[in-house]
Amino acid sequence: MNAQTDILQAADVTFAYRPGEPVLRGVSISAAAGRFTCLLGPNGSGKTTLLRCLMGQLAPSCGAIALGGRALRDYRPRELARVLAYVPQQPASSLAFSAGEIVLMGRYAHGGPLGLAGPGDLTVAREAMKMTDTLGFAARTLDELSGGEAQRVMIARALAQQPSVILLDEPTSHLDIRHQLNIYRMMRRLAHDWPMAVVCVSHDVNVAARLADELVLMRGGLVVASGTPDETIRQDLLSQTYDVQVDLIATPDGGVPMVRAK
Repeated sequence: MNAQTDILQAADVTFAYRPGEPVLRGVSISAAAGRFTCLLGPNGSGKTTLLRCLMGQLAPSCGAIALGGRALRDYRPRELARVLAYVPQQPASSLAFSAGEIVLMGRYAHGGPLGLAGPGDLTVAREAMKMTDTLGFAARTLDELSGGEAQRVMIARALAQQPSVILLDEPTSHLDIRHQLNIYRMMRRLAHDWPMAVVCVSHDVNVAARLADELVLMRGGLVVASGTPDETIRQDLLSQTYDVQVDLIATPDGGVPMVRAK
């Protein structure tokens, strides 16, 4: 990865919820504009904790995180929201707002002193909904949408922030295969066409390997390996990461092999 294009950098990050029990142990990763990065690893490997550190929700005990060449801790919340967006694992379906209103909330950081939306904000929100194919149900609440539709609304809200970086925590964990693929393809398209740095926590090795530009394999709070799918989808690295023997199965198109646990 070209260091000049890196917009988000974590260097030797350590974090513990309890003294003496680190969840992250000297983790270093970077994310670049125009690149789709997936964090992979078993449960408890530190992926979500790392994501929370990257978004400023948790403060590392050691190490440093920089966004746009500036220390993350130096950003004020409203200022940070103009640069970095976050999509949770599961939308809050109890929200009694319409999809259009939820997307418009992404403009809050760009609004005036009273936080009122102007014509420009409405235009940006509309374009975000067009990009995520959610404009057709702008008047419906999240409770009236399918899981895939609701997740696309949350991504549209993040896009309405017009960020340089978007972080997603297992955005497809409750979706069927078709919606999973659609969300991953959308994230790849956002990274390449926006362009922005897209970082996603994932449990689906095969989908991530086919659609992500960069994979970060984690286990026990450490980075086992990082690089392109061709560099990281290897039997030794996957076995070390997941503590299971795997087979790599060639695909008809000659691309990244499929991974199957033995």
